[in-house]
Amino acid sequence: MGTPEFAVASLDALVQAGCQIVGVVTAPDKPAGRGLKLQQSAVKQYAESKGLTVLQPVKLKDPAFAADLQQLKADLQIVVAFRMLPEVIWNMPALGTINVHGSLLPQYRGAAPINWAVINGEKETGVTTFKLKHEIDTGNILQQASMPIGEDETAGEIHDRMKELGAQLLVNTVKALASGELTEQDQAVVAANESLVLQHAPKIFTETCVIHWEKPATEIHNQIRGLSPYPGAFTHLNDKTLKIYRSRKEIASTGKAVGVPESDGKTYLRYTCADGYIYVLDLQLEGKKRMVVEDFLRGYRFS
Repeated sequence: MGTPEFAVASLDALVQAGCQIVGVVTAPDKPAGRGLKLQQSAVKQYAESKGLTVLQPVKLKDPAFAADLQQLKADLQIVVAFRMLPEVIWNMPALGTINVHGSLLPQYRGAAPINWAVINGEKETGVTTFKLKHEIDTGNILQQASMPIGEDETAGEIHDRMKELGAQLLVNTVKALASGELTEQDQAVVAANESLVLQHAPKIFTETCVIHWEKPATEIHNQIRGLSPYPGAFTHLNDKTLKIYRSRKEIASTGKAVGVPESDGKTYLRYTCADGYIYVLDLQLEGKKRMVVEDFLRGYRFS
């Protein structure tokens, strides 16, 4: 069960490992683009290329969907980047339903674990496979794999590395489940034993993306890379919205007002912040395409 490209890596890994995929559940086709033509999800495109059975329920509580799912007689259901499931669905298979989550649970439960790990300046993240239960992202941990976060790495770059790590972890988990070798770990026990202060990963809203230049350079730099490439942190330049996808920080005593853009008109565009500068490296001005700063400055005239 999955929809975006992140889930394709896991599905492909299962296919390559020789697992018997009795069905694939994904989102209904949606109109997109100028012509509003119906677009298939990345998971559906992959599934059809492999000749797999595809279900696309509009409502997950639809009894007809539950009946169709029951007909597949799955031993195990796997969820990767999909919607919340009703209990009648996740409790259906003999081995239950497992989820691949983009964090080291119990840390960063929620919709945007990769983004928030970067925004909060974490040096490490990872992937967790766990059993679904009522409360979101709280089921028993099955297996985990960790990975470092680079100082300038964006959420998009981590996403691309993580989908491969998650796919391999999923295959390992399925094999261990099938052989009965897994010991489940209660997340509450893990949190208590490690005295964890839990961080959360709620959905990203527009206000999360607004850059506040009175904050420190490191915090702003982490915000920019944590929201890149989507939805993108933004500020303003001459009354137009400016999205920043990549930046460089400089800690310095400026003695200047924060939030003021400066440029030599050729090589750099920077904003002052609480303790230095944020240099804009990759950007998109409202109404323009995304480009590196040198290309942008060649065609932009400051008022």
